[in-house]
Amino acid sequence: MAIRNIVKIDENKCNGCGLCVNACAEGAIQMVNGKARLVSDVYCDGLGACLGHCPQDAITIEQREAAEFDEKATHAYLEQMKAKPTAPAAHKSAKGEFVCPGMRMQSFEKKVSETKPAAEAASGPVDSQLAQWPVQLKLVSPMAPYFMESDLLLAADCVPFAMGDFHQTLLKDHSIAILCPKLDDCGMYVDKLAQLISHNNLRSLTVVHMEVPCCSGVGRIAQAAIALAGVPMEYEDITISLQGEILRREKIQCG
Repeated sequence: MAIRNIVKIDENKCNGCGLCVNACAEGAIQMVNGKARLVSDVYCDGLGACLGHCPQDAITIEQREAAEFDEKATHAYLEQMKAKPTAPAAHKSAKGEFVCPGMRMQSFEKKVSETKPAAEAASGPVDSQLAQWPVQLKLVSPMAPYFMESDLLLAADCVPFAMGDFHQTLLKDHSIAILCPKLDDCGMYVDKLAQLISHNNLRSLTVVHMEVPCCSGVGRIAQAAIALAGVPMEYEDITISLQGEILRREKIQCG
């Protein structure tokens, strides 16, 4: 037992909407008698991904004595839940069954368009290379199957807007997680990314960010997460200009 961050739910405020159940990738929160409850300390990583999804402000993070988060036990628990009629991504409420589309884990089968003529490809619709959902690092589950032994692209969320050929040049054949190192909770991202790295035996990691100084924080998050995961690895760091051009590519060894 140790003093650590852990979710606290005020059942008096909880209205039973179940949105926090969908937001908890570890399945630590479940609906019990119409109220959200933390089912076990060992399934709660304390990162608080559920906080922003509660419309009643019934969820907070407290520091108290609790069992350590157990990644292996959580993975086994999620597998057990998948075998049941109701999984962590869904719940029954008085209004019927609800599954939040923004949180539902999905993998996509990509179209094959290599035979499309160059002129047509330049003037017509461009196929998306996105092969998963969700993509925001705060929302993804580190144990999502599409991360296992994948080539992970960790991208600042401005990059796809600046880079016109982002899908074909960087995203194709990669899993992805996006974040903003300036506006988001970077400490939470380090913990989440460390879990993702330690659990999935990644084939490669590519970190891509804009040329502005604050955006280089994506690389610092990656390095801190690699150190926390205790998995020595090399990653490719890519810097994108404000006009969407690749300015630099370099290999960085960590660990």
